[in-house]
Amino acid sequence: MKAVVYNGPKDVSVSTIDDPKIEKQTDVIIRLTTTNICGSDLHMYEGRTSFEKGRVFGHENLGEVIEVGAAVDRIKKGDRVCMPFNVGCGFCENCERGLTGFCLTTNPGTAGAAYGFAEMGPWQGGQAELMRVPYADFNCLKLPEDAEEKEDDYVMLSDIFPTGWHGVELSGFLPGESIAIYGAGPVGLMAAHSAEIRGASQIFVVDSHDDRLKLAEAMGAIPIDMRKGDPAQQILDATGGLGTDRGVEAVGYQCCDRHGKERSNYTMNCLVKSTKATGGIGVVGVFIPEDPNAPDDLQKEGKMAFDFGNFWFKGQKIGTGQCNVKHYNRRLMKLIEQGRANPAKIISHRLPLDQAPDAYKHFDERDAGWTKVVLKPGT
Repeated sequence: MKAVVYNGPKDVSVSTIDDPKIEKQTDVIIRLTTTNICGSDLHMYEGRTSFEKGRVFGHENLGEVIEVGAAVDRIKKGDRVCMPFNVGCGFCENCERGLTGFCLTTNPGTAGAAYGFAEMGPWQGGQAELMRVPYADFNCLKLPEDAEEKEDDYVMLSDIFPTGWHGVELSGFLPGESIAIYGAGPVGLMAAHSAEIRGASQIFVVDSHDDRLKLAEAMGAIPIDMRKGDPAQQILDATGGLGTDRGVEAVGYQCCDRHGKERSNYTMNCLVKSTKATGGIGVVGVFIPEDPNAPDDLQKEGKMAFDFGNFWFKGQKIGTGQCNVKHYNRRLMKLIEQGRANPAKIISHRLPLDQAPDAYKHFDERDAGWTKVVLKPGT
């Protein structure tokens, strides 16, 4: 099969590799029809992780079941399914509690596994023509009858829609509250979409790219252009000095200040400043334990100079961690099915798999108009 293979920093190719096979009778094989490039793929693409050469990218995956292991009961050949980026077993202590982002079985020695991701187990990604899915009865979300018609919406259930929703949830958000989202990439835009669906009174979205800010505004948010000044102060000025009830960090450890200089602590400290006393902050941007290539010595050790004094003095709360996609994806699927959610509206490019290397380059460089890329294997 063809697959997007990592060859080294900023070097991916569409290569021919062996087809996946049923390895356990709880597996299925999926023929991928849509697979996305995610912002977190760029950490690996840029060589900022331990992702091994020769591995396949891709954790946002949707397709058709073409082969079923003998022990699979619920999922059938021909089903159209979307897979959470988390690989869960369904029976460990954490999976039983709904914490499928922290499965204790699928990545021995640590908590949490994912397709095509550094330090997240051996699972090959889905930016390919075919993919093996383990524990298929648990991991596959069977899609409704309109699966083909709304495929580009449903594929967002693999990661960014639930993750955006999770960021809002982690913040402790309640209907009628205000919220500030730092980052207008795909996850930040999905957080804005989620906050709108959930009844936010005001939604601020912070970024430095015109195309992304324009998308945020089209989704009902108030755009905050950080190039024009301290974004936290802009939010304070817009809220009478009070700040917002809630905040979401949707950028991660490679965030930059308003001058474009990488500072891993920037968005977190801005959130402390722009969130009300006793407010809540949800952190779904990726932060990692080690970043040897970081420009900052603290970040090389996965640490940051965090404004803990103000955070403590304001009595704020922070929720962090990867999204437990299965906790949300069935309900969010119903929002899409009933026309209440339309996550596909952020897609900028639909490309065949062969164009993945060029797409990675444009997306990584934040070129104008490259907001969300979906790949279509087989086209």
